[in-house]
Amino acid sequence: MLQIFGNVAWIFSLMFSCVCLHAAWAQDRSYGRSMVVTDRGIVATSHFLASQAGAQVLAHGGSAMDAAIAANAVLGVTEPMMNGIGGDLFLLYWDAKNGKLYGLNASGWAPQGLTIAFLNKQGVTSMPEDGIHSVTVPGAVDGWAKAHQRFGRLAWKDLFAPAIYYAENGYAVPEIIHDFWIMGRDRLKQTSEAERVFLLRGKTPEVGEKFSNPDLGKTLRLLADKGPGEFYRGEIAHAILKTSASLGGTMHAGDLAEFSSEWVDPISIDYRGWKVYELPPNGQGMAALEMLNIMAASQPDRQGPLAAVELHKKIEAMKLAYSDLYRYNGDPRFASIPVRGLLSKEYAEQRAALIDPQKTNCAAASGTPAKSDTTYLAVVDKDGNIASLIQSVYDYFGSGVAVSGMGFLLQDRGALFVLDPKHPDALAPHKRPFHTIIPAFMERGDEHIGFGIMGGSNQPLAHAQFVSDVADYGWNIQAALSAPRFTIRDTGEPIKCTILIESRVAPEVQTQLRKQGHELVLRKEYSAFMGRGQAVLHNSKTGTNFGASDPRADGAAEPEPIPLQ
Repeated sequence: MLQIFGNVAWIFSLMFSCVCLHAAWAQDRSYGRSMVVTDRGIVATSHFLASQAGAQVLAHGGSAMDAAIAANAVLGVTEPMMNGIGGDLFLLYWDAKNGKLYGLNASGWAPQGLTIAFLNKQGVTSMPEDGIHSVTVPGAVDGWAKAHQRFGRLAWKDLFAPAIYYAENGYAVPEIIHDFWIMGRDRLKQTSEAERVFLLRGKTPEVGEKFSNPDLGKTLRLLADKGPGEFYRGEIAHAILKTSASLGGTMHAGDLAEFSSEWVDPISIDYRGWKVYELPPNGQGMAALEMLNIMAASQPDRQGPLAAVELHKKIEAMKLAYSDLYRYNGDPRFASIPVRGLLSKEYAEQRAALIDPQKTNCAAASGTPAKSDTTYLAVVDKDGNIASLIQSVYDYFGSGVAVSGMGFLLQDRGALFVLDPKHPDALAPHKRPFHTIIPAFMERGDEHIGFGIMGGSNQPLAHAQFVSDVADYGWNIQAALSAPRFTIRDTGEPIKCTILIESRVAPEVQTQLRKQGHELVLRKEYSAFMGRGQAVLHNSKTGTNFGASDPRADGAAEPEPIPLQ
């Protein structure tokens, strides 16, 4: 009885604190920007020009999917180190009319000739991190095509006008993208074509300097006018194959022509009354869900999400979930992956019992964390349809291989294969590698949220922190995106005790975490190392939409403008 009374008292205490916080936040709050609130559509991306382009598509009668494709195409122009048509794509799409969530895996496979034996003959003992042998077939364009066929309203060719404009006429480079450009410039010097296209007189563009990519403009026009088949069987395909052959690559016409993205069933768990969805392997979404399951084994701390007790629990839950991720994840067409067992409540309770509330476990995780540079966007239209879309060329500027005369880079997603034939993620012909990029979705009653937070290994743990802020503490989506976060290093080393954390976390909390054995590396107040997120929420009862954009990026949540009379 005392236990029941204690739980009830705790619940009322938490409810009271949330009510008081919400009442005070409008005038005195801990996050810097307000949500966008409208009964029309919203496009939230990491670049304001892409958000604006998507919002304009909505204003012309486009669906959430149309706007997502248009925005993504612009991001391929304005964030070339992060994404583009040479990369892969994953999508969760909520159809408001039938209340169903759809999943799309548009990740490409390894070329038929790229095998462990082929690399071993060349003296290669681990997967290359860049160059032509790190390249897998790009899946993004086919993903756009399949999603547009199912959920689009506007003509395919009309979706690319903004991207073509910025490619041909240029755009002013913003702050954070400028910094990422500098971080990736050495990779651009691996091929003369990449250096020619993406460096201005051998240098990265300055903040505010205009950058254009007329070759990409030409490619986008081909894609718009002739359709997605042009990428896999037409002039663009021929340029990809010619580039690969010139560098000793293994890609052949069949690798491109036979590729098809795949509609898949999302995986999900129940967390504190919310249903949280991710995509199944070969992505790492199952780690976010397992982490949440482990967190659910105990009540959220009364002092809030940034208390030492709560942060310690999340960090330790992350290590346990990631150890399973790196052991089991792979392409389910080639390996048996125990997703159901990993996401069972019983298994989560077993894993949660391993957490010592007093000290950290530096040996919980195994495997090699993966790094990634990615673009995520979220769109909701006025009908309530939601596109949660993520797209990437993987590392900064992908493989460093630019397709001759076409203005885009090929991804290096093959770097995440391993050369151990017994591993679930072993390299094999027409196999998809481990993928870091994951879109997400959560719903409870009338509230439906599409969200994602980019950044390689950061993504599952950032998703779990976002979900907890919303579900455990009642924070709105902008507060949850803006809140201080922790993450892990993307160094290629096993996850141990080193945690990157933003300096907005209270000094006394940092001190307590260090006493428990966490090795904290402080970053600035808003660090892109924590990922760059976007979120939209649709309330199906009121018809109101909400949008949020992470202050760690150059983006914005842009509302659909009213039609000009």
